[in-house]
Amino acid sequence: MTTHVCTDHYADPMDPLLLVLIVAGVAAAFCWITSLVTNETSWIDRLWSIVPVIYVWIFAAAALIAGVDATRLVVMALLVTAWGARLTFNFARKGGYTGMEDYRWAILRGRMTRWQFQLFNIFFIVLFQSALLVLISLPAYIAWQHPAPFTGWDAAFAVLFAAFLVGETVADQQQWAFHKAKKAAGGTLEPGFVTTGLFSYSRHPNFFFEQAQWWAFYALGAVALVADGGSWLNWTIAGAALLTVLFIGSTVFTESISTSKYPAYREYQRTTSMLVPLPRRRGRAPETA
Repeated sequence: MTTHVCTDHYADPMDPLLLVLIVAGVAAAFCWITSLVTNETSWIDRLWSIVPVIYVWIFAAAALIAGVDATRLVVMALLVTAWGARLTFNFARKGGYTGMEDYRWAILRGRMTRWQFQLFNIFFIVLFQSALLVLISLPAYIAWQHPAPFTGWDAAFAVLFAAFLVGETVADQQQWAFHKAKKAAGGTLEPGFVTTGLFSYSRHPNFFFEQAQWWAFYALGAVALVADGGSWLNWTIAGAALLTVLFIGSTVFTESISTSKYPAYREYQRTTSMLVPLPRRRGRAPETA
């Protein structure tokens, strides 16, 4: 039997989505202005792990204030907070908050004229990525619109999200340990990139787990809609889908750089899945010293 949930109690004059869009607009303006002032474009990277946490908590707070069952939204907010804390820590220990710019932006800047890069900066780096950070958060908006009771499906997808979070944490730690060892060895450690642990099953396991978390997050919003007589498929899937497209494009670009730097990388590509962790294909993986 389908449970239909009344949302008449949302008579608040401010839709939480409006507040999310205001915060997103301010964040985007900040990133663009600071990129012009400092002449470096990693400001959106510094907010990447922060603003989705704010957005989801806005929806959770709206439900709590309305006095409806906010269990699902609070769980969603706690999961995204854990995601943001992990990503912020990993970004900080790499020096991301000390003025370090993503090396890929520098490469693209060198391939474009100044005006071309500024257009790329405002439309892709700032506006597209700012919009994407809103979109991946919007399953929480669906959950706010349809405040159905927390179910076993919610628990299952929450556990799945947490499992993907653990996977990404392990992958990032393995990568961090390799680069520390590489630095200790004077900057050279064969084959030049990590191929052990989770990286023996996927060339980018951290990328895979990052995307997978947001698909699980989408599913949590879909559960609320299904409980209200809707479909598992809804418009907020655009966030997870666009994030996947972005990661695939970014991965292809990153690997074009890796193949030019490391002779052994092409063999690694041949034997190891790009994203989804799979058993290694026949062939000898690059040896790690």
